[in-house]
Amino acid sequence: MPTTTGTTTAIDFDRPSPALINRLAALPAANIGDAMERLGVADSAIQAIWPGAKLAGPAFTVWVAAGDNQGIHASLAAARPGDVVVVSGGGDTSRALLGELIGERAISAGLAGFALDGAARDAEVLGEIGLPVFAKATSPAGPYKNGPFRIAAPIAFGGVPVLPGDIIIGDSDGLVVVPRGRAEEIAAAAEAVFADEAERRSRIIAERAAANS
Repeated sequence: MPTTTGTTTAIDFDRPSPALINRLAALPAANIGDAMERLGVADSAIQAIWPGAKLAGPAFTVWVAAGDNQGIHASLAAARPGDVVVVSGGGDTSRALLGELIGERAISAGLAGFALDGAARDAEVLGEIGLPVFAKATSPAGPYKNGPFRIAAPIAFGGVPVLPGDIIIGDSDGLVVVPRGRAEEIAAAAEAVFADEAERRSRIIAERAAANS
């Protein structure tokens, strides 16, 4: 897999089909996590920075130095439309890795959003423009731009290994990472979990209604 510190061109790697991503995006992150036996669930501190944000797409991985976003700038040219830029920032929350300006550029590039093991800023504006960003914290402090960085390489993200092309799903509960090689199997298992929980909830509601009638 490519590992670079200065690319400005798109990087190719195997990405899952849009149909498979859509299957997983239709399911709650919690059901997907259950289907993976709770493995693949990112650090619960990494949450949407604006209400209602949802994230789904193949991971475009970035590894940056703490508080430095030079690699994120490089990812804007190297990622493909629909990618989720997943940033291993070492969990550092002292400086925001991105804000509204990178957000606007990401929308222009057709990116699905960002997942940061680090901080972000301009949460309100990012919500207004509709760019999903999941981060460990928010901070008004801006980033360094000194490097080094690596992109499209294996990373550790919120306690979970992530490879380029793994599927990232995020909702109001947090983020899960679905390994690309097991995505079909996990999607089927998560659909079964969803159907089982829906049936059990319906039964509970019906029993409550009967008791109150």
